[in-house]
Amino acid sequence: MKRLVWLAVLVIAIGAYVGYGQMSSGAKKPEPGRSRDSRPAIPVTVVAATQKSMPLQIEAVGTVDPYSTVSIRSQVAGAITKVHFKEGQDVKEGDLLFTIDTRPFEAAVKQAEANLAKDLAVLANAREQSRRYAELVKKQYVSQEQYDQIKTNADSIEATVEADKANVENAKVQLSYCRIFSPVTGRTGSLLVNEGNVVRTNDPTPLITINQISPIYVTFALPEQNLPEVKRRLAAGNLGVQAVIPENEQRPEQGDLTFVDNLVDRTTGTIKLKGTFANRERRLWPGQFVKAVLKLGDQDAVVVPSEAVQTGQKGQQIFVVRGESGVEVRPVVVGRSLNGESVIEQGIQPGERVVTDGQFLLGPESRIQIKTAKDSTQGPKKGGAGKEEGGKRRKETVS
Repeated sequence: MKRLVWLAVLVIAIGAYVGYGQMSSGAKKPEPGRSRDSRPAIPVTVVAATQKSMPLQIEAVGTVDPYSTVSIRSQVAGAITKVHFKEGQDVKEGDLLFTIDTRPFEAAVKQAEANLAKDLAVLANAREQSRRYAELVKKQYVSQEQYDQIKTNADSIEATVEADKANVENAKVQLSYCRIFSPVTGRTGSLLVNEGNVVRTNDPTPLITINQISPIYVTFALPEQNLPEVKRRLAAGNLGVQAVIPENEQRPEQGDLTFVDNLVDRTTGTIKLKGTFANRERRLWPGQFVKAVLKLGDQDAVVVPSEAVQTGQKGQQIFVVRGESGVEVRPVVVGRSLNGESVIEQGIQPGERVVTDGQFLLGPESRIQIKTAKDSTQGPKKGGAGKEEGGKRRKETVS
C-alpha cells in the first residue's frame, strides 16, 4: 500500500511540473500580428532651426560710477553759520551750499581798502612834488640829485599802492570763500560737518560729497583677447553698450562706449572700458552692479530655442528629428544665448527639426509623436467621450 501511495504522489508531481512548463512556454510565444517594438511613441514638441541675423555682443559684470565726484572743503577758517541744503538733495551748478562767518573777512577788506586810500593820498603828493622838482631842476634851482630822490620816492609809493590793491583783491577773494557754491550738478551725500562747527582751511574731512549721476558711467573689464576686435569695430564707428539691471532685465539702459584704457592689467589680463549713459530716469546709481553688454555688430547664425539644448555625458547635445517618428542625439557646439535663443556654431543645419519639449523621455532609438498646437492646448474630455475613448483603448489592448 505504501508503494502505491508513493507512486501516485510521484505521478501527480510529474504531471504538475509538465503542465507548468507548457504554460510557461506558451506565455513566451509572441501573439500573431503584434509588432516586436511595443514601445509607445513619446509626444514631443519640435521647432525648425533657423538662420538669421543675431547681435554679436560681449557680456561682463559692470559697476556704476558717478560721472564726476566733488568733495567740498572750506578754503578759509571759520564757523559755519548756515547750511543751505538737505542731505541727499539734488543741487545745480552754482547753488549756495554753505555760509561761513563773514565778519572777520569783511573787516579785513575794509582795512585793506583803508591802507589803499592812505597810500593813494601819499602817492598823489609824491607825484606833485616830483612834477615841481622836475621844473626846478630845469632852472637849476635844485640839484639833479634832489630831483632823483623825489622821483624815486614817488615811484616807491606807487609800488606800495599796487601792493595795497592786491591786498584788497585778496581780502575780497577770502571773503568770497565764505560762501561755498556747488561746482557741479549732482546729488549730495551725507552731511559730515553740521551747522555751527568751526572748519579749517583744507580740512581733510570734506563738508559734503557731490556725485554727478546724470550722465553716469558704467565701468567693466574684458579679456585682452577681445581688445583687437573692440578696437577694429570702434574705429569703424561708435559702439553701443547696454546696462542690464538685475531687477528689470527686460528694460536695459542704452549708452555708448566712450573710454578704453591705455593699459592692460597684467594681474588679471583684462582691459578696462567705460560706457556713458544719459541716465535721465536715474535708474543707474553709483556703486550698483549691472550686466554690461558691449554690442559689436550683427552676425548670421543658425539659431534654435535654448530649451532644445541638453547637457549629456559627452557635452551639449540636441535631439534631431529623423524621418517621421525617429530621433537622433547629435552633439553640438553652442555659442552665445540671447532672449531665449542659442546660436549653434556646429552640429545643426538650417531647417532641421529639433525637439524642444519631452527630451527627458527620449533615447537614441525612441519613437516620437509630434504634438501640434491643438494637442498641447486641449486636454482630455470629461464624461461620455472620455469613457468611450477609454473603452476603445481598452478594447484595442485586449485585442
